[in-house]
Amino acid sequence: MKIIKENEKEGIVEIVPETLDDLWHLSHIIEVGDNASSKTTRRIQDTSGDKIRGDRGVKKTFYLGLDVENVSFHLFTGKLRLTGVITRGPEDLIPLGSHHTLEVKLNTPITIKKERWPKWAIKRLNQAIEASKKLSAIIVVLEDDTATLGLMRQYGIEYYGPIKGNVSGKRIVDKNRQKNIVQFYEKVVESIEKFDSIQNIIIAGPGFVKNDFYDYIKDKHADLAKISIIEPTGSGGRNGISEVLKKGTVEKLTSENRVALEMGAVDNLLTEIAKNSSKVAYGLRETKKAVDLGAVSQLLILDTKVASENMGDAMDMVENMKGDVMVISSEHEGGKQLESLGGMAAILRYEIA
Repeated sequence: MKIIKENEKEGIVEIVPETLDDLWHLSHIIEVGDNASSKTTRRIQDTSGDKIRGDRGVKKTFYLGLDVENVSFHLFTGKLRLTGVITRGPEDLIPLGSHHTLEVKLNTPITIKKERWPKWAIKRLNQAIEASKKLSAIIVVLEDDTATLGLMRQYGIEYYGPIKGNVSGKRIVDKNRQKNIVQFYEKVVESIEKFDSIQNIIIAGPGFVKNDFYDYIKDKHADLAKISIIEPTGSGGRNGISEVLKKGTVEKLTSENRVALEMGAVDNLLTEIAKNSSKVAYGLRETKKAVDLGAVSQLLILDTKVASENMGDAMDMVENMKGDVMVISSEHEGGKQLESLGGMAAILRYEIA
């Protein structure tokens, strides 16, 4: 995610979302009552009176602003939609005051205006920007004695390689074959380790070399194996990288990393509840009480409750008291468990009456 323009006095931030996770973050940063504006495409009907039966109108793209009344993010389709009353746009095409749904698209700027930017929203925006600086994945495609790397940058794929080995075919008698395989694998490992902040490694390829390489790093480079998965492809080289991208594996892994953190936080909460700990509060009334008393060490809140329960001020209060705030997605099991507890809960610094 990139910030193009920021005007603190007017409460305006212009942002370019670059990943599906960016859209997910924005779905919780943008609230009912905010004003959002971006390019949109709308089918415009002929109003001249010469309308032909069956004419569905003409698609036109233009800049449009609206006061947000509803925010919806669909995890599996990756679509973020904002519905509200139009406040800005070409009046010859659309009537101001009418309703419209604005789809927030990747790599397309969106301007968000708030009456006040709460601290939790600014923090979340900064976290998304910081995450975007990391290399979300390296795709390593192996075929025989050749490896090609695809580096997942925010602006797209950066290719690295090919990395060549000196491995003879299995049918050729070569007493140094195993030694050459190890040397080849180490060249691939050295290439991977040149890059910092790797979140995921996808080991791919059409044959069994990818499996052998994974077994090798499990034995010799366990730290890399922990963040690696195997993905079969029908081709090697850049075509293999393209296959991995088309499968959506990278986006899935990025989402899973975030989900794992959230699930861990909910599991910790449930463990404390199971122990009958007195340093836990859950449900709207009890959690808000703990927040007001400044007793919250960690606040867990379901994404759907942030706006519906107007929790922005409470979240700011927790952070002002050096507490941690985690917004939990309602799309996974951890979110459903938190929902059963009233949609919010807190780990406390001390027992409250």
